[in-house]
Amino acid sequence: MHFLSNALLILITHMNKQKFLPGALVALLFTISCTKQTVNKAEEPPATTPDTINVTIPVEVKDTITAGDNNNLLLGNPTNALPNSAYPNNYLINQTYYAEAYSRDRGIPVWVSWHLQASDVGTASRQDDFRPYTGLPSGWYQVGASSYNGSASGFDRGHNCPSGDRTSTTAANSTTFYMTNMIPQAAYLNQGPWEGLEDYIRNTLVSTSGEAYIIMGNYGSGGLGRNHTDTVSTLDEGRVAVPKKVWKIAVILPAGNNDLNRITESTTILAVNMPNYDNLYSTNSAGKSAWQNYTTTINDLEADAKLYGVNLDLLSNLNATVKAALKKKKYN
Repeated sequence: MHFLSNALLILITHMNKQKFLPGALVALLFTISCTKQTVNKAEEPPATTPDTINVTIPVEVKDTITAGDNNNLLLGNPTNALPNSAYPNNYLINQTYYAEAYSRDRGIPVWVSWHLQASDVGTASRQDDFRPYTGLPSGWYQVGASSYNGSASGFDRGHNCPSGDRTSTTAANSTTFYMTNMIPQAAYLNQGPWEGLEDYIRNTLVSTSGEAYIIMGNYGSGGLGRNHTDTVSTLDEGRVAVPKKVWKIAVILPAGNNDLNRITESTTILAVNMPNYDNLYSTNSAGKSAWQNYTTTINDLEADAKLYGVNLDLLSNLNATVKAALKKKKYN
């Protein structure tokens, strides 16, 4: 089953080159497809040297099929990641409840992508079962629950796909606690504006009548932990990178079907890009809404990431005209 899900994920991530599908493949995809449910800004730290780990975009796999509604990669695969260990720093993992591109050498994801709707939010409790992901290729280091040593480092185990977005079942929530879904995130960033942003998307923009396609990622090297005065570039004896920037985009729609065709130039889009520096943030009420000071456009986000060696192509599955319009929009 793991092989099948990864094989399908390869196909799902590459779109629009062919208009017709073999009948057997169509039937298989139909069988497994998803079913629709209904403060002021602190001065940003100066840029430093680019990442030494660059994302390599493979080009030999051609687009084949179109993803269905609610697929975690419906908007596209931002770095053309593949579930192939030949691409260790752009390695695609299908975690069922989210998809991610993982970097072996950085020990953190490049990005994580997921779909959110009302039925994803239920009564399952927070599992807190932080643990290594044992499905990585043989020989790869598995980041552990204690690798960040948060009490000393000042960095939280910061979720990409949030626990709160996956409370429909215990299994769904537990999957968000794989360490491959974490980054070392400055404690007050994680507990302040980032938590506020997660809550705003889930409870205000989506709530009971909307849905969202969300991608979170990071880039750069060096962050500032809680109660520290010097930046740190790695944890766990150099095996886990501490990113400099943390970003998120969300495309918001009213609940419905045929999502890709419903996204237009007027669709709501939210993008933020925030320094991973604890001293910029607080966890009080104003601090939780301070993400609003860091809204940006996708064009600006992609341009900044490129300065650090990360080439992102967000919203790659959208119509070219719609994509261009949305990438220029800033949420307000």
